[in-house]
Amino acid sequence: MTGTHGPLNAFLDLRQMPVANAELGPLAGLRLAVKDIYDVAGYRTGCGNLRKFADSNAASRTAPAVQTILDAGARFVGKTQTDELAFALFGQNAHFSFPVNPAAPDRVTGGSSSGSASAVAGRLADIATGSDTGGSIRAPASFCGLIGLRTTHGRISLDGAMKLAPSFDTFGWFADDIETYETVGKLLLGRDPHQHSLDRPLTLGWLDEMVARPAIAEYAGMKALASAVFGALAITATHFSSSPDELYWCFRRLQAKEAWGVHGEWITSGERELGPGVEERFGFGRAVDDRTAQAEKVRRLTFRGELGALLGTDGFLVLPTVPGPAPYVDSTPEQFQTYRERALHLLCLAGLSGFPQITLPIGSVAGAPFGLSLLGPSGSDIALIRLGRKLLDAAQRA
Repeated sequence: MTGTHGPLNAFLDLRQMPVANAELGPLAGLRLAVKDIYDVAGYRTGCGNLRKFADSNAASRTAPAVQTILDAGARFVGKTQTDELAFALFGQNAHFSFPVNPAAPDRVTGGSSSGSASAVAGRLADIATGSDTGGSIRAPASFCGLIGLRTTHGRISLDGAMKLAPSFDTFGWFADDIETYETVGKLLLGRDPHQHSLDRPLTLGWLDEMVARPAIAEYAGMKALASAVFGALAITATHFSSSPDELYWCFRRLQAKEAWGVHGEWITSGERELGPGVEERFGFGRAVDDRTAQAEKVRRLTFRGELGALLGTDGFLVLPTVPGPAPYVDSTPEQFQTYRERALHLLCLAGLSGFPQITLPIGSVAGAPFGLSLLGPSGSDIALIRLGRKLLDAAQRA
């Protein structure tokens, strides 16, 4: 693996191997790109790290979730760049040329599903797989003007995928039209287990505080559109029994400790040349002691119960996906860190609960995309996609 190829740096420069797909099916004629944490038969899985790639063997079988898409007729067009070990948020892997955000070329694509988002936004693929542990579907989708669903935790198989933090890891995908998105969703998810009828829109009072100043007016307009489509949002000031800051740190500590548990032995067994930021995040996880982790697990379970009670079977949260449009590519480390912390305050809600959240491209700030999200009860994935269709239809008419 020598780098990337193509005009957007979205695809890895790999020797192309034949990957079988069905000739007929609901996705026939569509192009599929695959994030390089998923096995594809005949290819090594590099996980965004040159040493991982060098040490790996070609996969003997394709990850089942990816195979489902191929069996529905989609045609494989390549493996896409990922942030190193999928442990970053902005799509800037130190080992590769950064993927370009076609919707806003002076801004980042978002990560860790960076190449997949770039490929779909640049119309080099119709569907691209990604994953969401801390926001790696939702943030790139918002940054690049795409649809992206963080699925209910555990609902789609992650066999044949690199693990990062198993109690947070979820399968996801990108598309730029809701019809394609729903077709893939039906194939991977089937029917929602409880046939949710989501008709009680909610929002939390403190969410507004997380939106960056340039995006405040646009976010207010997106909420107004959601109210017109779904009915008035019931605003609650609920902070749960934990504050937003406590939930943020709960997520950070548990995710990082799990990531160290998965990758720590490999990291310490040789020179891995981890990029800046990635090495520090793994080091943070190494330092989280068992007593702290146990306390955070209790906090997480409490929050999940409180959010589940708030949503019931018919409620859904309307919230900004991230604080605003993507940061500029040349932002300072301090600017990236400030954005990251604000973003994770929003993104951690679905991660800690395991509930599904869809982001929709209905807003823009300074010519760059800015997504609105809907977060529903466990198992309401298809219901959220259908709510998303209503909101996108309304946005197109507006």
